[in-house]
Amino acid sequence: MSPARRIAFDILMQVSRGGYASDLLLERTAALDSRDAGLAAEIVFGCLRCQAQLDFLASHYSTKPARRPDAEVRVALRMGIYQLRYLDRIPAHAAVAETVELVKRAGKRSAAGFVNALLRKVRRDPVVWPGRATELSVPPWLLERWDRRFGTETADRIARAFLKQPELYVRVDLRGLPAPPPPNLEPTDVPGCFRVVEGEAGGLRIQDIGSQSIVPLLDLRPGQRFLDLCASPGNKTAQAMEAGVRAVACDVSARRLAPLQALGCPRVALDATLPLPFRGVFDRILIDAPCSGTGTLGRNPEIKWRLKPEDLLRHHERQVKLLTRGLACLAPGGRLVYSTCSLEEEENEAVVREVLGGPPPVERRRTPGLLPGDGFYAAVLGST
Repeated sequence: MSPARRIAFDILMQVSRGGYASDLLLERTAALDSRDAGLAAEIVFGCLRCQAQLDFLASHYSTKPARRPDAEVRVALRMGIYQLRYLDRIPAHAAVAETVELVKRAGKRSAAGFVNALLRKVRRDPVVWPGRATELSVPPWLLERWDRRFGTETADRIARAFLKQPELYVRVDLRGLPAPPPPNLEPTDVPGCFRVVEGEAGGLRIQDIGSQSIVPLLDLRPGQRFLDLCASPGNKTAQAMEAGVRAVACDVSARRLAPLQALGCPRVALDATLPLPFRGVFDRILIDAPCSGTGTLGRNPEIKWRLKPEDLLRHHERQVKLLTRGLACLAPGGRLVYSTCSLEEEENEAVVREVLGGPPPVERRRTPGLLPGDGFYAAVLGST
C-alpha cells in the first residue's frame, strides 16, 4: 500500500474526530518524498472540500439500500471515489485495490466486497446532483445564509472558490530585499505580497493575500506603539514590524506565543476578554479575532462540516469582549483595526455595532470568488 494513501486515510479519520488537516499533514508527511506528500495532501483536502458530492456519489453507485456505513468505510469510499472521478493520473486499478486494502486494514474486512463492487461502477459521466448544497459541497444551512447575505450568484461563486486548491502567496519584506524577487513570484496589489506562479515558496513566509491585506489598514509609522491582541501565529505581527513599530504581541497562552519568539518583540500571555494591563497607551491596535473561519474554507475545508449556527453566537460574545477591551487600550488619536477571516455578519458588522452603537467609519471586505485569497472583514476604528 502506498504511504500517501495510508497516511491520507489515517489523517481523514483523525479529522473526523476533531483534528485539523493542515496540522496533521505537516506532521505526518514530513518524512515522505514530495510526490507522496503531495498525493496525500491532494486526497485529504479534496475529500474534505468535495465531501457532500462524494457521499452522494457513494449512494448513487450503491446497489444496497441506503444505510450509513461505518466511519472507516465512509472515509475509504470518499477517497476511492475522489481518485477515480477527480484525479487524472491515478490508475483506476490502484485506486480500487488500495481502497479495498484500507478497509481491510481498518478492521472492516466484511465491507471489502461492497467497497470493491461500488468503486468498479464509478465513472466520470455527469450526474444530476440532488440540490445546490450537494453540488457546491456546502451544508444547506450555511448556503442558505450566504444566499440571504450575498445573493445566490455570489454565494455560488464563494462556494465554488472553496472547491479549488487555494493559490499560494508569500510575504516579502521589501526593506531587506537586495534584488528583485525570484522570477516565480508575481506582485499583487498588496505591497510585499507576491503570488507564487509556479514551484515552491523558496523559504519565504507563506501568508494568504487576504491576511496580508489587513495590516496596511492600520497606516503604521516608525516608532508607533503597536499592540497585536490576538497575535498567534505571528504573521501579522511580523508584517507590522516591517514598518518599524514598537510591537507588543499578546495571546491567550505562552504556547501560542512561542512561534513569535524569533520576532524579538515583547510577548504577553493573557486572556484579552478580561480587563487588560494597558490603558490608553497604544497608537495602533490590531484585533484579528478568533472566529468561525468561514472565509478560509478552501484551505480549512473541515470547518464547514463542523460549524453549527450556535457557534456563531458563541464567537460573537467573545469578539464583543475583545473589541471592548482593545478600545480601552487605544491612545487618543490612535487607530484600531478589528478583523476576522469570517464571512458571517454575527462576527463582523454585528460585533462592531454592538460595541460602538453604530457602524464603523470604514469597513473592508474580501469575498472569495470575487477577490483572490481568503475571505476577510475589517473595521477601522478611531482616527481615520
